[in-house]
Amino acid sequence: FHIYLHTILRKHFFFRKRVTQAVSFIVSPLLDAPPVDREELFVQKLRQCCVLFDFVTDPLSDLKYKEVKRAGLNEMVEYITHNRDVVTESIYPEAVIMFSVNLFRTLPPSSNPTGAEFDPEEDEPTLEAAWPHLQLVYEFFLRFLESPDFQPNIAKKYIDQKFVMSLLELFDSEDPRERDFLKTILHRIYGKFLGLRAYIRRQINNIFYRFIYETEHHNGIAELLEILGSIINGFALPLKEEHKMFLIRVLLPLHKVKSLSVYHPQLAYCVVQFLEKDSSLTEPVIMGLLKFWPKTHSPKEVMFLNELEEILDVIEPSEFVKVMEPLFRQLAKCVSSPHFQVAERALYYWNNEYIMSLISDNAAKILPIMFPALYKNSKSHWNKTIHGLIYNALKLFMEMNQKLFDDCTQQYKAEKQKEKYKLKEREEMWHKIEALAKQNPQVNTLPLKFIQSKQ
Repeated sequence: FHIYLHTILRKHFFFRKRVTQAVSFIVSPLLDAPPVDREELFVQKLRQCCVLFDFVTDPLSDLKYKEVKRAGLNEMVEYITHNRDVVTESIYPEAVIMFSVNLFRTLPPSSNPTGAEFDPEEDEPTLEAAWPHLQLVYEFFLRFLESPDFQPNIAKKYIDQKFVMSLLELFDSEDPRERDFLKTILHRIYGKFLGLRAYIRRQINNIFYRFIYETEHHNGIAELLEILGSIINGFALPLKEEHKMFLIRVLLPLHKVKSLSVYHPQLAYCVVQFLEKDSSLTEPVIMGLLKFWPKTHSPKEVMFLNELEEILDVIEPSEFVKVMEPLFRQLAKCVSSPHFQVAERALYYWNNEYIMSLISDNAAKILPIMFPALYKNSKSHWNKTIHGLIYNALKLFMEMNQKLFDDCTQQYKAEKQKEKYKLKEREEMWHKIEALAKQNPQVNTLPLKFIQSKQ
């Protein structure tokens, strides 16, 4: 089958540019044919839809035949959707060939900037010129997979590892409409073909590894993560070691890529799904997030704070105590951030009832970590909104444990007094050194330029 498909793909590659007037298209409707002839007519229509048209260099060419093909694809979508017993054994190879000929192609190089420079709201994606046909090819193949007549045992001869690999390569398409169809189709294949599941996961892993450690550019990361979110949700317990390794070695390092904003909601969902499955993974996940915490990128820091709150919403109290000290040391830094959105997002944690219950149970450890940052910024932060949020956090701490709050206040003031005393001591010591230096009998014999340079 693959030799046959390869021959067809080569043939269509060479004749892709132009369709001559000699091409004859069957336009008679499928439902008008006698039932006994419909299968053969269906095959003929699938084959004629393997003819490719030029939408790029000459979009106005062959308009009549482009419309005939569009109408034929549309008819087959309706036919396979509303009729039973039409997906017969002879249809499987023809449907796969038609899909492959139309869609498996070399994608053009990216026209948009990559990494942190890419802005999904500002940079327009390059849309596929042949979409009037491609959309219907995708629609047909999706209905084909979802048909009640579809039998994976027959289809597995044609939908195999090579097919999946070609499908995955298309995820780098710039057209979000295409990626959306690919996402749904790959998810259906994953659900129906048990023998392909491990292969699909492995190949997605490879895409992620190349993205993280080599290219840092791929258009379909968000869609692949969305598929994985659904796959993770279906993992049986206890989790296999390979799945845990995927979390630690792939999902966590995805946080360090510059273009995180493009796929962060889907990534955070996958991470939370893992923690809901196995709470023992909480410590390595939070420590991993703290390891990759952004140092100079405030919008990215806000994303990390969003994800961290999602994790804390599902954390077990027994796991919380393992990570609370390094976690709140980082939160104290965020509260002190001059970027008001970072400080604001961190302080919103004090509006979360479950997080407040965890803090309350462990106030003796958490308050001494947070108090200096809160107290200092309640007076010194430039943004008045932050002042209000800090006063709210301090008030909640005070209501939680008045004695501990008073102790922290006294300790903070004592530390500040000690710092002032040390500063005063240092200044006095320098004055003494200066006075002793002036008493040195040789001080007046030193060259004037040397004395001035020291001053």
